[in-house]
Amino acid sequence: MSIIKPNKLGVISGPGSERFSHRVLRQLRKLYTKRYRKLSSALSKRHGMTEDDILHFVMLIEDLNSRKIPPMKPAQTYHVPNFEIPVRYTRFANGEVKAEIQQSVRGLRVFIIHDVANEYPVTVAGEEEGRVLSINDHLIILFATVNAVMVAGAESVQLVLPTYPYSRQHKKSSREALMASWFGRICEFMGVERIITLDIHSREIENSFNTLKLENLHASYQMLIQLKRLVSFQDPNLVVVSPDTGAILRNKFYAEALHKPLALLYKERDYSKVSRDAKNSNIKVIKLLGDVKGKTVFMSDDMIGTGGTLLNAMKEIHSLGAEKIICAISLPFFNKDSIEQFDEAYRAGIFYRIIGTNAVYHNERLLRKEWFINTDVTDLFARIIARLHHGRALSPLLDNRKFIQKLIHDDSSSDS
Repeated sequence: MSIIKPNKLGVISGPGSERFSHRVLRQLRKLYTKRYRKLSSALSKRHGMTEDDILHFVMLIEDLNSRKIPPMKPAQTYHVPNFEIPVRYTRFANGEVKAEIQQSVRGLRVFIIHDVANEYPVTVAGEEEGRVLSINDHLIILFATVNAVMVAGAESVQLVLPTYPYSRQHKKSSREALMASWFGRICEFMGVERIITLDIHSREIENSFNTLKLENLHASYQMLIQLKRLVSFQDPNLVVVSPDTGAILRNKFYAEALHKPLALLYKERDYSKVSRDAKNSNIKVIKLLGDVKGKTVFMSDDMIGTGGTLLNAMKEIHSLGAEKIICAISLPFFNKDSIEQFDEAYRAGIFYRIIGTNAVYHNERLLRKEWFINTDVTDLFARIIARLHHGRALSPLLDNRKFIQKLIHDDSSSDS
């Protein structure tokens, strides 16, 4: 990773995405600073130069590549450039929106971070009080931002969308739209080069693009770090359970990594009914393939919407004698009154903990719950952004099995 080229990197925060994007920016600054110190020390020994000499050389190269004449006095320490690009978002009385880039982005590689699933009040120019934006409101703002950046002369635009919108509309069984592919093709048409997302609901979506690239990140390593704090990986009573057939590959990955048995919950559904919330689901019968009696159960899924599917799965496993149930959810939306439903199930002893990522914004109402563990994935996104910016391989981060094996090995060593 070059330390003298990050000045062509720009990051934009969409409305309602400030907390997540600021953490990503903080991780980027730490990453570049750590990299510079490591490289400076190595170059000092390699070339017989002092670290001050290397700093002056680096500053000279940066000044030569600068888009404006630098100030008279050079910096005495290495400073990471300010990657954040300010944007003014305005919402007019008729509902139209506008995105105004507040500084030049010409020639920059711009990454737009936008949490399009944020359902908490957002304040933009033109409004005195916060307003809850629908996912469609967020998308219009996102499209306006992309267009503004492209018109302003950016070299490339990449979207960092922790939640890929409409990802559950990736296949059709009747006369219905394929909204997941439609969204990507719109982005492709606008000139977006890449979308970076977390645990997309179906990888089939990527097959509908021509030039757009999709980087699907996984939070499995971060999830296992939290699981390690709750249970020992060496516990012989630890078992992995897939909550349904759609999550079987995800849970098979955990079972193979942990060297634990894999069980499966099979659900029979009445598709003449629509699941509206955690208490009103279309699940008729649940059957378990495997053994959970007296076991510590670990389950993983990509998202919690209303939570009905997961709650029914946990209740069934609990009734079959599971001692402790821990769930790992990449995108914990907790729509409608699902937090209250999980509160009720927790008080009844149905489950022990839910591990979720901060890729979905939540306020203290959820974060203070004893049963919820918030795990940080911003370092993963920051490393992906840095690697993309400098043209480095992404495979070490996309395939995190080596990191996971080291984590498991460390756990076994500490127990021995």
